[in-house]
Amino acid sequence: MMFDLPDDDTLYAALLARDPRYDGRAFVAVASTGIFCRLTCPAPKPLRRNCHFFDSAAACAAEGFRPCRRCHPLGSTEPFVAELLEALQADPARRWSEAALAARGLDPSTVRRAFRRHFAMTFLDMARAARLRAGFGTLKDGGRVIEAQLEAGFASGSGFRAAFARLLGRAPGAFTGREMLKADWLDPPLGGMIAVSDARALHLLEFADRKALPTELKRLSALVKGDIGIGRTAQTDRIETELGAYFAGRSARFETPLALHGTAFTRAVWDLLRAIPPGATRSYSEIALALGRPQAVRAVARANGANQIAIAIPCHRVIGADGSLTGYGGGLWRKERLIALERSCSQGTARESRRTPALPATP
Repeated sequence: MMFDLPDDDTLYAALLARDPRYDGRAFVAVASTGIFCRLTCPAPKPLRRNCHFFDSAAACAAEGFRPCRRCHPLGSTEPFVAELLEALQADPARRWSEAALAARGLDPSTVRRAFRRHFAMTFLDMARAARLRAGFGTLKDGGRVIEAQLEAGFASGSGFRAAFARLLGRAPGAFTGREMLKADWLDPPLGGMIAVSDARALHLLEFADRKALPTELKRLSALVKGDIGIGRTAQTDRIETELGAYFAGRSARFETPLALHGTAFTRAVWDLLRAIPPGATRSYSEIALALGRPQAVRAVARANGANQIAIAIPCHRVIGADGSLTGYGGGLWRKERLIALERSCSQGTARESRRTPALPATP
């Protein structure tokens, strides 16, 4: 379960004191070395400006830091986990495969189970995300397709184009830079996300590994009658800042303007989702009752599943009538972590949450 971290100055003081109260609950990632540690690590203490604090080892690894060999922040895990993380950081563009793992004397199925246990994703998924992120950054900065392909470590242009076609529904050579909507990659602790925005509002925020993402992007492009390019706007910067505060446990407030693409009923459901306090949950039937349509439980479930702005429109706060987590496009493990994070926040932080202003959009 995520821990509601205190401020960084408190955590840095705990690091200097090797305070055991934070052991396993907070981790320090050191920018100057690329290593993350327990706060009780006996190694020489880094400068304050080089320290970044996280509430899980998985969050540190997702940011590209490798585990310390002195304090073993992953616990009594298999040694190959740390070794593979180091190899991935040293060469994020490398194209990994099960054959490459076997060549290192590792059993691919064992590696797959270990990474899922520690990071809720396989090592090959982690490596692919690192490669795509690198290529995404090159294209965003105006690089040619072949440069982005090489940066992402794809052996062939067709493989790279296919990967981007799955992600954004278009081959990378089709981007002109004049597209109205801009898509960019964000790196919150629970895995890469794609944010799509224009100058006025955020249109989509989804986890990059969601299977329905390409379909959602195509639907969005059709709704706004325009293509989606690569880049970011001020609204992308804004939601990235708010996500940082959210995952740090500082605030559950999202004020980035949202463009809501849905029917009047669907938007009414989304309004009720944003009214659910952080840390609380509601059932589909409770939402239907609040809408004055107690028989519309299935319609509420469809509207909940149609949400294209994860976290800011908190569809993760909807559970089954029996208390089960039910489905979540980003994966049930993420839903569980999001609810746990919100419940760990203080009541004062939870009271900060308020509704996000929405811009009208075409139904």
